[in-house]
Amino acid sequence: MITWQIEERIFSLKYQWRISRNNSTEKNNSFVTATENGISGMGEAAPNIRYNETPEILRYEWARFIASGPESCADVHELERLLDFLHLPNALRFAIESAYVHFYCKKKGINVFYFLGLSPAKHIKTAFSLPIMPVADIKGFIEENNLLRFPMLKLKVNRENAAELVHTVADIYRMPLRIDANEAFQTLDECLKFMKHIEGLPVEFIEQPLPAGMEDEYIFLKKHSPLPLMADESVLDKPDFDSLEKQFHGINMKLMKAGGYLNGVRILKEARNRGLKTMIGCMVESTLGISSAMYLCSLVDYVDLDGSLIIKDEPFGLVNENNGELSFV
Repeated sequence: MITWQIEERIFSLKYQWRISRNNSTEKNNSFVTATENGISGMGEAAPNIRYNETPEILRYEWARFIASGPESCADVHELERLLDFLHLPNALRFAIESAYVHFYCKKKGINVFYFLGLSPAKHIKTAFSLPIMPVADIKGFIEENNLLRFPMLKLKVNRENAAELVHTVADIYRMPLRIDANEAFQTLDECLKFMKHIEGLPVEFIEQPLPAGMEDEYIFLKKHSPLPLMADESVLDKPDFDSLEKQFHGINMKLMKAGGYLNGVRILKEARNRGLKTMIGCMVESTLGISSAMYLCSLVDYVDLDGSLIIKDEPFGLVNENNGELSFV
């Protein structure tokens, strides 16, 4: 019989992590362990307030999960049915499902790739994300963190100085850039003006410039945008692909939002079937969460798995990074 446990860990960050809607210097993640006969599997939950997830909410929902009798689940399909019934926060659901999958794979002597029916990606080259900061600090930040080693950078922007920030980075860093607005722009006019101001720069795409739910605005923007549009906050565990393909050129799937490996694979395959570009992203996660996402990299066009690189004294050491390329330890 499987026993289930959860533990919270507070991670200090190497620097202030600021995006358009919030900022932080530490992260409180939860780690779920499934154990039977000395064999254990672990999964990580990185709660995000944008999706109504906090450590306090995860504690409450964990109690509901334990009260539901998960030890009676005989296989992953029974566990999935239980999780569907409970409607847990997606980050917690992923931690539970991945803990079970990792336990099961150890028990059976198989790897996670085999369990998911996927092949390893040959090269996993990740972008590195710059938090929002004063423009005057950018050059020093890039030098101090040796960011020229990465094959591409992602820039977090807000509506106040987005164009100036992008131009400043482009003057220093001559390789591809990706823009992540995290819903910062409030109107089509603001968004189009920003795109006009960065015309000619080596920008691959812009991610979620407007708030999720602005479907009509996104449909218009997709027709007139000079840059490809990637959905992030618009993609949760049950994405409406009929709507998404009218609004975006691609999607960013995060396992913490998908709520599990199995659903993450489904989302990425459906996106590809619809002709959408695919990206796999992350929250601020340890190498446990990042290594979990790496199992799905054969299904994506873009990788954004830098969340563990900003954690001070990352505890697990499950991923190596060398010049922006990730590998399993």
